[in-house]
Amino acid sequence: MSLSPYVPIIGLFALAAAFALFSIAAARFVGPRRYNKAKLEAYECGIEPSPQPIGGSRFPVKFYLTAMLFIVFDVEMIFLYPWAVSFNALPVFGFMAMLIFIGAVFVAYAYEWRRGGLDWD
Repeated sequence: MSLSPYVPIIGLFALAAAFALFSIAAARFVGPRRYNKAKLEAYECGIEPSPQPIGGSRFPVKFYLTAMLFIVFDVEMIFLYPWAVSFNALPVFGFMAMLIFIGAVFVAYAYEWRRGGLDWD
């Protein structure tokens, strides 16, 4: 058994580990050394961070709906693209399965629309 097919993979892992170690070591020499209160604060798009109540605060539902919208359509594209590429090779069963999938995605889209996830105000 020869290990020659694995040499490039091992070399790539070694290169990645060397880069990670070099980056960590270089950060000690290049990084900032003087810390102040402003540098230790969380960055919130240039706005002064507001103190949060104990236990955290609630995010508006709009953020969750936007995230759900992204996930629904991202997953749809992941499954729809390979189906479209091999459309001619699939029998009627493949077409029916995709119709069911698109129907399920449409239900998620209708739910998102009804909850106001598509209102960008």
